[in-house]
Amino acid sequence: MAGFVDIACNFTHESFKDDLETVIANAEIAGVEKFVLLCASLKDLDPIKVIQNKAPEKYFISAGIHPHHASEINDEYLKKLHDAVNINNPHAIGETGLDFFRNLSTYEEQIYAFEEQIKIAINTNKPLFLHQRDSHNDFIKILRKYSSDINRKIVHCFTGTQEQLDDYLELDCFIGITGWICDAKRNIELRNAIKGIPLSKLMIETDCPYLLPKNIAKQGKSLALEYFNEDGDGVYPMTVQIVGKGSLYDPNNEKVRS
Repeated sequence: MAGFVDIACNFTHESFKDDLETVIANAEIAGVEKFVLLCASLKDLDPIKVIQNKAPEKYFISAGIHPHHASEINDEYLKKLHDAVNINNPHAIGETGLDFFRNLSTYEEQIYAFEEQIKIAINTNKPLFLHQRDSHNDFIKILRKYSSDINRKIVHCFTGTQEQLDDYLELDCFIGITGWICDAKRNIELRNAIKGIPLSKLMIETDCPYLLPKNIAKQGKSLALEYFNEDGDGVYPMTVQIVGKGSLYDPNNEKVRS
């Protein structure tokens, strides 16, 4: 079976400062061969570049501004982001999108930051790495506005409804799922919806160190994706087995293997 690609790793998080190498080693033992390192603000770029430079064939990066940091964006910041994209040649633009759950940036700031980063993705012909929480209507409206010009779109950490999933698939988005699907009590609709995701559009991620499934201990923050196999109903082990054979985002070629 081909190795896994974890498409969402927040390695700049402070929880990794003492044991990142161990976490990565454990992930590799579990079969994770490639890692996409996410950028939430420009201050993340230098640290993830340091990691990437250790093994460029293994680590792939994004560059962008998370909606929580949308308030930081002004003309000067946008110029710095443009320059950073040109200098670092990331594999995707993001993590960008809308988050109306915490509203750490205002509605107007988030809309502006989202659209400006979409324009960067279009101008550089790079995929968009997308975040959406409690903002589907505005999020999908903006995506539809630009969709025909966007190279590829990855809706990461999907935890939504069947209707939302249908909207994303209609726009030819790739869908990232996490350990959230292992929570049977909170995720009945998601666990049903996932069965309808075309395998060519399905990606797997840990979003580490966030969204640990309930069936592993909190201290077990390795990127091992084997927890999917612990679900008893048979759907998720099948999913991982098939995805592991190649229906994964390949950052090296910027496409989905199938």
